[in-house]
Amino acid sequence: MLWFKKDKNKKSKEEREGEGKPEEERELQDLEDQESEWKQQERREREQHESKRENHKREKKEKKEGFLNRLRKGLSKTREGFVGKVDRLVLGKKKIDDDLLEELEEILITSDIGVETAIKLIEDVREKVKRKELDDPDLLKVCLQEKILEILKGQESPLEIMDSRPFVILVVGVNGVGKTTTIAKMANGFKAEGKSVLLAAADTFRAAAIEQLEIWGERAGCKVIKHQSGSDPSAVVFDSIKAAKARGIDVLIIDTAGRLHTKVNLMEELKKIQRIVGRELPGAPHEVLLILDATTGQNAISQAKQFNETSNITGIALTKLDGTAKGGVIVGISHELKIPLRYVGVGEGMDDLREFNAKAFVEALF
Repeated sequence: MLWFKKDKNKKSKEEREGEGKPEEERELQDLEDQESEWKQQERREREQHESKRENHKREKKEKKEGFLNRLRKGLSKTREGFVGKVDRLVLGKKKIDDDLLEELEEILITSDIGVETAIKLIEDVREKVKRKELDDPDLLKVCLQEKILEILKGQESPLEIMDSRPFVILVVGVNGVGKTTTIAKMANGFKAEGKSVLLAAADTFRAAAIEQLEIWGERAGCKVIKHQSGSDPSAVVFDSIKAAKARGIDVLIIDTAGRLHTKVNLMEELKKIQRIVGRELPGAPHEVLLILDATTGQNAISQAKQFNETSNITGIALTKLDGTAKGGVIVGISHELKIPLRYVGVGEGMDDLREFNAKAFVEALF
């Protein structure tokens, strides 16, 4: 009954054949087998990498399309208040005359594009009419679209994180414009790129500001350097730079008090912070980002002018474009201030802040 049991001393065909081979052949066979296994492993890893890359591209595309849809929806009130009025103005008109251009100028001014910018746009239209390059009222909107894109394109400038480590971003703006949420969204974006981020709560005038930054910092997965409410903001900045250096942080984002541009003492405090930053880290801050609220319309331009006189603003983030009819202010900001537009925000979600893209913005507007 044990005839089917394998004889332990009996060797397989492969083993017998292997015994007959020279040692060099067996080693060569082992190397070939190992190389084949390596190649299979490399192929599997390459396929996994390609799959991850494709998934990342698809997710990025879906996020971009989702943001563009939110941008179009967010600009709906601005579109109705500006483009809608232009459509009604030219409806049934046979020619472009002075009366039509005067009405168009009024529409531009009341759409928060600003007087100076409105005059510039009307002058460009008049010149095209004079040269007989434009005579059809129905093409007025196309002409405006081209001119507005030209203005915005000139200030389209994404924020580039240079090799300086830490790269210091000083965030300024009045209370209520969305500084803290913008900081958190920026931090979230930097972390998604693989960068380490540290936040500094230098708005020590309000306890709520520190708590709010801590909450948003936790959501973004970032540590926050803070002192007690009422302490010296410059001391917070000093400690945050020391911590960023010691920890090898890539990006340090400093939140500052919501300074009203009419309060001289607060603006002087901002200058002091900048001096401390520059002393502890030569060349910093590398970016002074001004946060503006689109819902304030022309007041946003006034704020930008005042802050720029004190702090030498290097970039602008325009928030709350969703739900306002005053989104046209971005055109006035670009034309009058010539300050790079870094970001636009259309909501409270982490993905609702994106790098400013002139073409996408104008397409959404028109």
